[in-house]
Amino acid sequence: MSEHAALIAPAAAEFAGILRRIGESDLSARTPCAEYDVRALLNHLLYWGPWLEAAGRKAPPPEVSSGEAEADLVGDGWLDGIEKQTVRLVDVFGAPEAWRGQTTFGGNPMPASMAGYMVLDEFVFHGWDLARATGAEFTVLPEVADAVYAIALEIGDQARAMKVYGEEVTVADDATAFERALGATGRNPGWTP
Repeated sequence: MSEHAALIAPAAAEFAGILRRIGESDLSARTPCAEYDVRALLNHLLYWGPWLEAAGRKAPPPEVSSGEAEADLVGDGWLDGIEKQTVRLVDVFGAPEAWRGQTTFGGNPMPASMAGYMVLDEFVFHGWDLARATGAEFTVLPEVADAVYAIALEIGDQARAMKVYGEEVTVADDATAFERALGATGRNPGWTP
């Protein structure tokens, strides 16, 4: 799976472009993730980013004093914080060795490739979620679309069991690979706020 390392930077670049377009008035907008508005989704990304970075470095997880729901990480400097976090994740997961062997996530052992999948999914699917919520265009390179679709198929049952993905959404017969990937994660490609 280390071939996915080359997809991290282009996926992150599109993700970062969406982040820079988010305005203060967008923070309360609904997203395709029913439990998250834009602020809550940004909080989710800021909360779990250090955990993913630690998993990629095969280092201990960060020490935290609260769970995601109690964290309030979307303050005045949220954009700078998430941009720096994105750069660190690209540095870590852009290297093939981050995808090899075993690691831990939140103290649970897992294949390192799974942590890489999670980062790619965060950039692509949550980037799409934020774009949809704020009316921005979201572009996915064909090779990234193919990769996240394959990942969604590979880990779909496990991700649904863990409530990371929703129930699969049926898409049109002529759907693109990315639309199929969205459907596989429980997202409706035609979703609008």
